[in-house]
Amino acid sequence: MRTNQKHRKVYRSNDIIRQIINLALIGIGFGVLLGSLLKIIPNNKISTKTFAKQNNEKEITLDSEFSHEIHTRISTLESKWKEIDTKNNALKASGYVLLEDGRYAELNSNQIAPAASTIKIPILLICLKMVGSGELKWNEKVTLTKDDVAEGSGWIRYQPLGKEFFIHEIATEMIRVSDNTATNLLIRKIGGINTINQRFNMIGLKATKINSLLPDLQGTNTTTTKELVKILELALKKNFLSIEARDLFRDVLSTSVSNKLIPDGVLEGLGKENGNSDYKLLIEGLRVFNKTGDIGTAYGDAALIQMPNNTNVFASFIVQGPFNDQRSPELIRKLTASMIRVIKD
Repeated sequence: MRTNQKHRKVYRSNDIIRQIINLALIGIGFGVLLGSLLKIIPNNKISTKTFAKQNNEKEITLDSEFSHEIHTRISTLESKWKEIDTKNNALKASGYVLLEDGRYAELNSNQIAPAASTIKIPILLICLKMVGSGELKWNEKVTLTKDDVAEGSGWIRYQPLGKEFFIHEIATEMIRVSDNTATNLLIRKIGGINTINQRFNMIGLKATKINSLLPDLQGTNTTTTKELVKILELALKKNFLSIEARDLFRDVLSTSVSNKLIPDGVLEGLGKENGNSDYKLLIEGLRVFNKTGDIGTAYGDAALIQMPNNTNVFASFIVQGPFNDQRSPELIRKLTASMIRVIKD
């Protein structure tokens, strides 16, 4: 009997000890959990502020991207450009070139001029920005309407009303053959002229504006050579377009079939004959991704030039003059040739 009582006392003692240990473990666990929560809560507040700050920092615009950079003038090139321009005083020329290392040269680069079909470059930029953000889909379809149909370049105007086209198709044709109907389709899909101009303004474009649907033979759509260069440069910035959209921008520009301005000017500067430009440039280790514009009284071209050392050069020229005066495109080639002679070394 005493033995059983003794065992019961031992069991009770063991139970008490186990309960004490369990309570202690629970207390320790609660303390660890509470400590972890206290650490997490302030960190979350800091992370939210940091995230908001990072979002603000990622809002890349032309102003924010270029205002803080120190650029160095290429004075020798500017002198050559002024000399060439002086000899062509019947024409009104402007030009701008920017190298990746910050060197630049300009000739009346803030002069507002008719954009002609170079306006299609910023339209492509906005389109791809919306694709990257999910506002548009690259394989989304757009239906052709009577209001979209435009005279001039391209083949889409000959298609039946009601036919559907993929966004990637109209964006590419807008650049490849400068299809005006494709451009109007894309303008409408983005939201119309006012919406595009608002988006231009949001990224810091002051002179680049759409006032009329294409073909805009009166030259009411405007830009500057400096803004065209900055648009090209902005398209390759890390934080503006998505990686996929940056690749698409370059790919679409590469389809342009018009090589008679900057590409031929580059060949001239290299001492090569014009014609079959893409092939000849590739042999020299260069690639030119460009988009021209021509409304007779104004010729323009803007290009991303990939140099043999794999650096990028951004260039743009616009020349205004008498209707269909061939001195205008020739002047663009001369300005380009002088540029490439200076920067290639």
